[in-house]
Amino acid sequence: MVKICAVITEIKNNKKEGRRSLSKFIISHTPSLKGTVRISGSKNSALPILAASLLADGESTIEEIPNLKDVQCMYELLRWLGSDVEVLHNNRVRISTPKFKKHIAPYELVSKMRASFLVMGPLLARVGKTRISLPGGCAIGTRPVDLHLKGFAAMGAKITQGHGYVEAKAKKLKGAKIYLDFPSVGATENILMAACLAEGQTVIENAAVEPEIVDLANYLIGMGADVKGAGTDTIKVNGVKELKGTTHTVIPDRIEAGTFMAAAAITKSKIKIENVVPDHLKPVTAKMREIGIDIEENDTSIIINANGKLKSADIKTLPFPGFPTDMQAQFTALMSIVEGTSIIIETIFENRFMHVSELKRMGANIKIEGRSAVIEGVKKLTGAQVKATDLRAGAALVLAGLAAEGETEISNVEHVDRGYDGFEQKMVSLGAQIKRIEDDED
Repeated sequence: MVKICAVITEIKNNKKEGRRSLSKFIISHTPSLKGTVRISGSKNSALPILAASLLADGESTIEEIPNLKDVQCMYELLRWLGSDVEVLHNNRVRISTPKFKKHIAPYELVSKMRASFLVMGPLLARVGKTRISLPGGCAIGTRPVDLHLKGFAAMGAKITQGHGYVEAKAKKLKGAKIYLDFPSVGATENILMAACLAEGQTVIENAAVEPEIVDLANYLIGMGADVKGAGTDTIKVNGVKELKGTTHTVIPDRIEAGTFMAAAAITKSKIKIENVVPDHLKPVTAKMREIGIDIEENDTSIIINANGKLKSADIKTLPFPGFPTDMQAQFTALMSIVEGTSIIIETIFENRFMHVSELKRMGANIKIEGRSAVIEGVKKLTGAQVKATDLRAGAALVLAGLAAEGETEISNVEHVDRGYDGFEQKMVSLGAQIKRIEDDED
């Protein structure tokens, strides 16, 4: 306990925050968007890839890293653990961890971002011990780490919990056959990273198949890992003695791309979206076409044309390749002004309809029934004062604000900064009437 207190004291002594800045967006009705927007690197790829850099004996250069608050939090944690992190120009970062200073990830760091828990696998594999604060609650629903710990225990780690921390120790991780009760992205990533330096073969069954898993695996393979099957529900990892630094380019952010697709749809616009992987967007593209939107796909770009009349549709969120839960809020906003009745079923998180009450303040007609939202399309939304409750909810309110008559004021847009790189600047480049206002608070 004394060691933990010392950790917390050191963090507090190193903080130089002073005043806290609270941001809000002021959005005016935008009849249409036009132009071209370039998508940044994937947030959900960048975070595990940054964590995986802890596994390497040597220097890695990672390109297309988005400039996000969550990424900044990961940099802070990596530096705390002993990594040299050098942020370069053109969205590149250079990372090496010549020597670990600590194996503890304290509450003050982990509480800022749940993805901090992804350092557990790399630390356990390379250092043989780790003590990490449990992430705690999440606004959109419970995200237990049980599957992560189940995997580490199967590989021979001794797991103990207490006082809000989980501790794991293993002189040497051993390969094991691990079946995930749910295809958890985080658990798949954490176990995959740990398995790379384990002794023998690890088989992860019912693994997540998201594109971000494949991206992480490609980074690990570049470092010298022996990984097969990423992108399928069975991943096989043969442990190696060491990993070396490499250069890797993060895939485009499919959720950012989907959000701009929804922005074009809700404003009945035609825009071009560059730096995308069309195959990663198939569930969103299919639903867009179903509701009446024309989409032209090219190798690395898509053109969205939403000038026609849109029709209602039903949506059910599912793990990839199903419709992404991270696009549910944006589509809730879109379907609120589409004629007819739409039903959206959320199967991933139990509390991911918090944006609904804010959309209703803007005139949306939405009824929540358990994990379903029944949406009766209205002719128009009207501007109002609303609050972003989480990352994707904030994006949904921005879209609603673009389509709404009058002015919309969105507070707590720090949530949006967690997952969108230069969001308002990109929107403005397309013609959106949006500006940020900073309120400083002691």
